[in-house]
Amino acid sequence: MAETVPVAWSGAASSAPVEELDAPVAPVPATVSANSAVPAESTAPANAGDATREGPLVTQLPYPGWGLQRSAKLFLAHRKEQVDPAGFYSLIAADSVRQLERYTPLAGKLMLDVGGGPGYFRSAFMNAGARYYWVEPDVSEMGAAGIEVPGRVRGSALEMPFRDNSIDLTYTSNVLEHVPDAWKMCGELVRVTKPGGLIFLSYTSWLSPWGGHETAPWHYLGGHRAAARFERLKGHPPKNVYGSSLFPVYVADCLAWARSRMDVEIVDAMPRYLPDWGKVILRIPGLREIVTWNLAMILRKK
Repeated sequence: MAETVPVAWSGAASSAPVEELDAPVAPVPATVSANSAVPAESTAPANAGDATREGPLVTQLPYPGWGLQRSAKLFLAHRKEQVDPAGFYSLIAADSVRQLERYTPLAGKLMLDVGGGPGYFRSAFMNAGARYYWVEPDVSEMGAAGIEVPGRVRGSALEMPFRDNSIDLTYTSNVLEHVPDAWKMCGELVRVTKPGGLIFLSYTSWLSPWGGHETAPWHYLGGHRAAARFERLKGHPPKNVYGSSLFPVYVADCLAWARSRMDVEIVDAMPRYLPDWGKVILRIPGLREIVTWNLAMILRKK
């Protein structure tokens, strides 16, 4: 039986403003209403074992605990992202499942992955028992891995087509630095999450060694200069263009945003890929912007 997904919209512009699953490709209209209560009938996610091109399901992580061995394995895997994205993201997905289960069981949770791309994380979360959906604005990203399974919703992280207080667990990984208004996206994460639900927010800090993504480390001399250098050397612009699809987000600003919200509490915050003892870095202004690399925060909506 099909599951009703808490999608919301205003029907003024189109009878199908949210593109999901096998629907024809079309942009989400600007009239999407964040507060509409109209449900959308959706095909439920397929079984986690369905054949796709998501890459191998990692059921046993190649490291124990949360120490230096884990950090080394993750950083080494990161170096292979460009040549083996499915393998890299399968490992990160399995690590994310284990990380989230430190704070809440995933079984039975309605989970939304914001900026889920082609759906690399789908199998790992479904294998853990989550009812997994992902929202992605870019059609080319949605189909990048050739993954053709239910659970996809086309929409913007800045105006998500989901009802208020409708999601048990809202997850986003390495998306915040790619939107032009980081705090609007953060507000959307809070809006769609149920009271008592969790938000996992993770992104690459601009001043980290990988802040400029493929233009790093030259982003330290300025984002536009780094992009121009990349294009001059490679003959084409970078995928992540500063000021267009890549924006500076800082550790201090994100922590300050979370602390300023009256509707969320910070459950935990850490450098995502560093050992547990690396949390102390977040207390040191300046140093945390560089050494944190990737900030992860777990928030609970009040």
